[in-house]
Amino acid sequence: MNNLNQIGLDAQKSTEMVEKLNDLLANLQIFYMNVRGFHWNIRGEKFFELHQKFEDLYDDLLDKVDEIAERVRIFGHTPIHAFSEYLNMAQIKEVKNLSDGRSCVQSIVDSLKIILEKEHAIMKLSAEMNDEGTNAILSQFISEHEKLLWMYSASLNL
Repeated sequence: MNNLNQIGLDAQKSTEMVEKLNDLLANLQIFYMNVRGFHWNIRGEKFFELHQKFEDLYDDLLDKVDEIAERVRIFGHTPIHAFSEYLNMAQIKEVKNLSDGRSCVQSIVDSLKIILEKEHAIMKLSAEMNDEGTNAILSQFISEHEKLLWMYSASLNL
């Protein structure tokens, strides 16, 4: 009996991986929209600096969303793609009408902590199933997100 998926990985663990990837996808999408809103609505003395930083962040998040969705497809599944699903699934909650720089940055710090927790769980599973493709993607994401968490936390003097 062959219980491997189309890329040669354990089919049952692959289904678990897809669930975790879709959960990460949902959280990244809500995070993306929140940061996009921060970019549009930021006010105050650090407007120029934060406006650009938020744009850099949401551009990067959009690339990561695409990469996660494509990884789900590589596993032979369909990535979730409705905002109603994102809102129901995501641990990160939507943030509305936030324009204070410090509050926006704190929301980013809180969201990065959630994203990193989910990424570490995916890395653990990818190691268990010898999934080097997912491992390579998530290893890079974790490195980048840890650095961002450090930088945004430092800006808050945390």
